[in-house]
Amino acid sequence: MDQSMATGGCLCGGVRYRARGKLREVVACHCSQCARTSGHHYAATHCAGDDFSLEMNETLRWYRSSESAERGFCQRCGSNLFWRRFGGDGLSIAAGTLDRPTGLKMAYHIFCDSKSDYYDVADNLPRYAGWPPARA
Repeated sequence: MDQSMATGGCLCGGVRYRARGKLREVVACHCSQCARTSGHHYAATHCAGDDFSLEMNETLRWYRSSESAERGFCQRCGSNLFWRRFGGDGLSIAAGTLDRPTGLKMAYHIFCDSKSDYYDVADNLPRYAGWPPARA
């Protein structure tokens, strides 16, 4: 897939988006907040804020999930779509909401010390207890 343009949206079509430019490889977050919003771990890519645009946002709502970030979701179908840090320069996009093929690969796992006990991280990708060293 041409990584210069990606599109995606929620299950019901109430939210559609476009991301220009190169997307980051997919990161799996195992923190308790991501588990509660996604039902498992949260797999997301990331794009620069200037490279992101909404094509349809009739059902998009934002929830302040912590002192430092908020999550975007569809109020009609419940799709978990976005995560963004207040004052940040970009937006994390739930990888499963991208139109296929994505051309992306998983890169690493974060907050592995917070993962639930019902599963194991069974691949050979790098794992971090919290944020990766470059991000911490």
